[in-house]
Amino acid sequence: MEQTKAPFFELVEKDMRQVEARMRTSPDEPNPHIESALNHLLASGGKRIRPTITLLTGSMLGADRQRLVTLAAAIELLHTATLVHDDLIDGSLLRRGNPTLNAQWSPAATVLTGDYVFARAAHLAAETGSLSLMRIFARTLMIMVSGEINQLFYAKPNDLHQDYFHRIYAKTASLFEVASQGAAMIAGESDGIIEQLRAFGYEIGIAFQIVDDTLDFIGQESEVGKPVASDLRNGLITLPAINFLQGDPHNATLNAVIAGRRVDEADLEELIEAIRQSDAIERSLDQARQFVASGTQRIRNFPDSPPREALIQLAEYVINRSF
Repeated sequence: MEQTKAPFFELVEKDMRQVEARMRTSPDEPNPHIESALNHLLASGGKRIRPTITLLTGSMLGADRQRLVTLAAAIELLHTATLVHDDLIDGSLLRRGNPTLNAQWSPAATVLTGDYVFARAAHLAAETGSLSLMRIFARTLMIMVSGEINQLFYAKPNDLHQDYFHRIYAKTASLFEVASQGAAMIAGESDGIIEQLRAFGYEIGIAFQIVDDTLDFIGQESEVGKPVASDLRNGLITLPAINFLQGDPHNATLNAVIAGRRVDEADLEELIEAIRQSDAIERSLDQARQFVASGTQRIRNFPDSPPREALIQLAEYVINRSF
């Protein structure tokens, strides 16, 4: 589904143009190399889900528009910076069909550019004028980086299910939290309302990553932009594999992957197909639907308004998107 086709995107279209402009505006003397790289990164598109959540949540609460735009830009820049480093770590040469930064630059230049984008995101977050929000923003960055480091040193956990949800919180849901929680803080809401909207962001973020991990198995390589079941191929166990293991706990190939042992390609392909054809896929999507249902319930108590309805539509989009 294209961004411009979804009603909830259309509601923030005008503000999103300001967000894009804020992301491209340098706070100091522009470095032509960095600006060229940043323009390349931002031109590659993306769903802009996180800044959309910020804009819609803040609009629902009557928050200051310019501070919302600033926060939304900071959040999307933070997300962009993590992608720069992720692509380098993973050795990815394409993202959304476009060459990654590390496909064109040296590792050193790529790391430094990612660092600069992190700093630029923090600079924008500081411009919201909220010290409390800046603390949460910094804490989220630490959570995300810590999660990436843990993934690099991934070892078989005692509880696969618990470990999975810890990982996707660090990777995805933590930034969704800031998107909704930060908007409520800018609106000057009570601690109770801020917590309610933090939980909304958390649950939508968890659902978003579950769907991503499910599409990793059932999507087409041309759509997801990487080989089918790429996480499993790299020894990373996600929810569809965990659900499959519950039905087949003695599966030799999957247990070998979990233990970090080498697996023959033919056995791995057979396992991937077995997971694709099993009920593990639908069970994973059902769990995502449960998180979305819980998340949307948290905002149904707010007065009816176009932004509130748009947030509900966005949550449904998270479940129904095809890639």
